[in-house]
Amino acid sequence: MPSESAYSAEPFVPRRGGLPALRRAAAECRGCPLHLDATQTVFGDGKADARVMLVGEQPGDQEDRQGKPFVGPAGKLLDRALAEAGIDPGDAYVTNAVKHFKFTRAEPRKRRIHKAPTLREMTACGPWLAAELAVVEPELIVVLGATAGKALLGSAFRVTQERGTVLEREIHGRKERLVATVHPSSVLRSDDREAAYQGLVSDLRVAARVLDS
Repeated sequence: MPSESAYSAEPFVPRRGGLPALRRAAAECRGCPLHLDATQTVFGDGKADARVMLVGEQPGDQEDRQGKPFVGPAGKLLDRALAEAGIDPGDAYVTNAVKHFKFTRAEPRKRRIHKAPTLREMTACGPWLAAELAVVEPELIVVLGATAGKALLGSAFRVTQERGTVLEREIHGRKERLVATVHPSSVLRSDDREAAYQGLVSDLRVAARVLDS
């Protein structure tokens, strides 16, 4: 295990072989301590030629168990919102800024409770996201929530200020267009779920217009 200051997935990232090679290599990543408690690496999923890449925070409990991103309740809500906004979920590449589930337990054998990744953990996992972007070369990145935004756009990112607008930034050496919105899990936690859901759909419609332009 590397020292804390040297956490990085970089030594594990293959230089060729496309998404299949990246997925195989990510399964063996030991670039930070999160792999120690997670069931498995949860790599991105979707077509290598997808026009849009959706980037969330990290896998949740169901994703950790099944090995695929966005298969839990938040993922189902996201698929519904994408379809309502005019984006085919099957045409998107979905991934997370961090590839292992970070969690805590109040007691042994109790439910695993999501815990937000640190900036150091996001930075350590950054080479995987950079490699995915280099292979997929999406026309647009949809940023799902504050953690993904900070991983891609820096620690000053605030989803409440940036959501629903088209951003242009250089990320990992590529000029990218991005639209930020809330993470679908925040919609599930909202006191006014319907209003939160409609806000998510509204932001995704901005993304759909970019793809149609």
